[in-house]
Amino acid sequence: MNVRLRPWLLATPLLAPLAAALAGCARAERAPASTFHLLDGSTLTSADLQGRVLLVNFWATTCVSCVKEMPQLVDTYRRFQPRGFETVAVAMSYDPPEWVANFARTRQLPFKVALDHDGTLARDWGEVKLTPTTYIVDRQGRIVKRYVGEPDFAALGALLDQLLAES
Repeated sequence: MNVRLRPWLLATPLLAPLAAALAGCARAERAPASTFHLLDGSTLTSADLQGRVLLVNFWATTCVSCVKEMPQLVDTYRRFQPRGFETVAVAMSYDPPEWVANFARTRQLPFKVALDHDGTLARDWGEVKLTPTTYIVDRQGRIVKRYVGEPDFAALGALLDQLLAES
């Protein structure tokens, strides 16, 4: 959003905070430095993912919408992965690790699946409470989109095409 601030608007004490908040809407927020603890016991850090377009999906095995969208996340990953795209599915801290492992194995999830053992990742990524919550991060490490609930996968595909075309 491109907002032009009028000098008189900034001088109005009641409206100045609103004007400052609107001006901040145009800037993309940096993704938090994160360490993802993967199902296979390895770790993956933000530094490992630098220079890639990233989708981080917070989900749970007991979340109906999460389970419903998972095949589309798989299709999205397979479609864009050869162009420098990565996906990390982060299971919420309340999700039993054995359920997550079983889900990933039986659905043959091709992307990385992480466990958020103590809720640190959910806190760091913006106090995630609702699932699914999905973040799109550009090659520069900026969060460019956040979806709460199931994304519009056609729009997501267009966004990923755009981000992957940028150098």
